[in-house]
Amino acid sequence: MVGTEVEKRIGEDRMKIVEEIKKWKQKKNAVILAHYYVNPEIQEIADYIGDSFYLSKVAVGLKEQTIVFCGVSFMGESAKILNPKKTVLMPDLTADCAMAHMADAETIQKMREKYEDLAVVCYINSTAELKRHSDVCVTSANAVQIVKALPNKRIFFIPDKNLARYVAEQVPEKEFVFNNGYCPVHEHMQLEEIKKAKEQHPQAEILTHPECPEAVCAISDYIGSTSGIIAYAAKSSCKEFIVCTENGVRYELEKQNPDKKFYFAETEPVCPDMKLITLEKILHVLQTGENEVHITEDLRKESGKTLERMLELAK
Repeated sequence: MVGTEVEKRIGEDRMKIVEEIKKWKQKKNAVILAHYYVNPEIQEIADYIGDSFYLSKVAVGLKEQTIVFCGVSFMGESAKILNPKKTVLMPDLTADCAMAHMADAETIQKMREKYEDLAVVCYINSTAELKRHSDVCVTSANAVQIVKALPNKRIFFIPDKNLARYVAEQVPEKEFVFNNGYCPVHEHMQLEEIKKAKEQHPQAEILTHPECPEAVCAISDYIGSTSGIIAYAAKSSCKEFIVCTENGVRYELEKQNPDKKFYFAETEPVCPDMKLITLEKILHVLQTGENEVHITEDLRKESGKTLERMLELAK
């Protein structure tokens, strides 16, 4: 009985915060963008939910003056780069992506000097500073398409080695130079746990994000971006799936497919930075205008070229 009362009180408090968020959104002419990896209650109140590619496209051309970006720092930077005249607010400025920093300008320059006809392809999961030193930006959803479209013979793909390997397999006509970066959430996924889940659910298909290691990809039925995984699950006649990506995607998978079952490895893949976003923090930045994303004009222009080229090549 006590537990029920506590849950009821929490539910009522959450409803009050959601109503306040709605009011302040109108006051501030704001829109809320959320990545699939944030908590379900954040996805519930977002105006747009998606992966990095979808949200980067949506950010361009929104009529609202204020963007509240429920994600990690590189996402807020990208939104600001593409919308310099708009206010971009981050619910938590400490929400970062470790992989976004796993490359550096010095290494990029060395590679340019070492290899002829080289294009530096930068995964969107990177800092604005890394984008500045690159030729084009990509996401997991459009990387293969964009790399194929580049005239260059050689590709230095930063920062993620796993996504780079996956793209290289799809584009064998190009020569790849690999960086040693990775997403800790996907890199540390346990192969044996996934195999165990398959033993427990032999009819389930394994759906995997290309940021996962090669051994995990090798036993998968489908490899693709977060949005690709969601689309595949919806179209598949299969009723059970083992999902190899961050567990926040469960919300959208179950929402779209109430008749299907979704399983994760026993050690569920969780991005602690994505989970830093809360309803209370969203309300706070709407009320105060704190945590605004600022980028110098030089950095915005130089890094913006890679994002603009991505959007152009991905059409």
